[in-house]
Amino acid sequence: QVQLVESGGGLVQPGGSLRLSCAASGSFFSLYAMGWYRQAPGKQRELVAHITKGGSTIYADSVKGRFTISRENAKKMVYLQMNTLNPADTAVYYCNAAGENGAWGQGTQVTVSS
Repeated sequence: QVQLVESGGGLVQPGGSLRLSCAASGSFFSLYAMGWYRQAPGKQRELVAHITKGGSTIYADSVKGRFTISRENAKKMVYLQMNTLNPADTAVYYCNAAGENGAWGQGTQVTVSS
């Protein structure tokens, strides 16, 4: 079973950037599709970005062109590069392995505010 730990969240001004990291432990990481989700206060959790084991990616419309998901299978790491952040991106960001019924990290807070 894979375990996930996120890092890299914090407070950033509008227009700024952050890079989230997700460290995975356990076997067969390279076989899992990985995703980043987020949940803002009072809202449902939503998929932000997804990457297959082969490296194909999809993004929520709201982050296309601003966010980039990537993975390093040898290091068991997944990243989310977030650029041109705006207050609507404020949320707790979660790393996920193998879909919504798979493994979840504890989340990392991202706050975009001046």
